[in-house]
Amino acid sequence: MDQTANESTRVVLAALAGNLAIALTKFAAALFSGSSAMLSEAIHSTVDTGNQALLLYGQRRSAKPPDETHPFGHGMELFFWGFVVALLVFALGGAMSIWQGVRKLDSDAPLEDVWINLAVLAASALFEFLSFRVSVREARRRFGDKPILASIRASKDPSLFAVLVEDSAALIGLAIAAAGVTLAWLLEKPMLDGAASIAIGVLLVGASLVLARETKSLLTGEAASPAILATARTVLRGDKRLAQLDGIASLQLGPREVLLAVTARFDPALDAAAVEAAIGELTDRINQDQVTTVRMFLRPAQT
Repeated sequence: MDQTANESTRVVLAALAGNLAIALTKFAAALFSGSSAMLSEAIHSTVDTGNQALLLYGQRRSAKPPDETHPFGHGMELFFWGFVVALLVFALGGAMSIWQGVRKLDSDAPLEDVWINLAVLAASALFEFLSFRVSVREARRRFGDKPILASIRASKDPSLFAVLVEDSAALIGLAIAAAGVTLAWLLEKPMLDGAASIAIGVLLVGASLVLARETKSLLTGEAASPAILATARTVLRGDKRLAQLDGIASLQLGPREVLLAVTARFDPALDAAAVEAAIGELTDRINQDQVTTVRMFLRPAQT
């Protein structure tokens, strides 16, 4: 497993460990206090824990070598599990939180032991921030100083962008839960706790839509990143053995693998052996400075 894959696994493991501990603590706090917002947060953390487990499974499956049924490898399987994660965030996280909040709107039962909720939310915010920092650090390593949203859109790795989206939603959700619990207690209006739960649900639905959009694009044949395409064009156009570059089509085969289909005209003086050697050398040069592995197939253009 290469360094980038190891870093992706570390990001997911950090998020999984934090969310598991947080989920158990939130469920205990929700049981003692009767807070709907806290229960929504507990559901949220449980869903996130399951999501990280699915992403780890997807990583393991995507690392399988090529075989007869998958000659280009299994890298796209991680895209599928990333889409499943988006569906779970929507159905189990967002929808359940909204349903729980609507039920709480008609309740007059006061919150009990509010300090437990606030203490758990504060501790959860710390753990979520630590997990978020790990994922942001990895995003910075790959994409420099791009904003978080730009990094999510640029990433081809669901192991990274799913954790970034989930951790961002988790931190915002914790702030909403804290505000709802505090206002419901101070103003003696339990319905505000339910309103906070609904807001958390809407937040999770929005997060799931972002994840679904990114993974759908990868599943349906997203092109390679502009940086890889620019490198390929520079290398190909700078080689004198190519008389003309007609076009490049690309496909993201996995988080760290790309297929390039190149149509070009070679120098007519080159024989078949020289053309084959040129293709190998050009592929190596394109891959030289790339974290992503590029598979290039070059088709001679019609003369």
